[in-house]
Amino acid sequence: MFIEHLAFQHPDPVAAANWYQQHLGFSIVRSSDGPAHARFLADGAGKTVLEIYNNPSAPMPDYPALSPLVLHVALFSTNPEIDTTRLINAGATLIDAPVKTPSGDTLAMLRDPWGIPLQIAHRAKPLIV
Repeated sequence: MFIEHLAFQHPDPVAAANWYQQHLGFSIVRSSDGPAHARFLADGAGKTVLEIYNNPSAPMPDYPALSPLVLHVALFSTNPEIDTTRLINAGATLIDAPVKTPSGDTLAMLRDPWGIPLQIAHRAKPLIV
């Protein structure tokens, strides 16, 4: 088995899908109109799909209040310092600046413009090869 997609209830899936395309290199592989306006977004490698939608029958999580240690979307970066600055300039907010861990990984933590935590990661040794 493998992960087909991960899904998040989102306050503005249409705007977020546009932001994720423009600034994260994602692409829409499927979408639907109201009421949920679901967007299925493939990552830049085409290996993982993230669904964002706004289902009126489900509660909206308070992403800005949620600790990034509880939930975050981790994104591979060849240069976390440059990508962190670039994403901040695009409307993300900084939680933790890039730091090198004892294992040699470089990690930063941001929030997208809607408060969803994004980890920017460059691993000394890839998790999966």
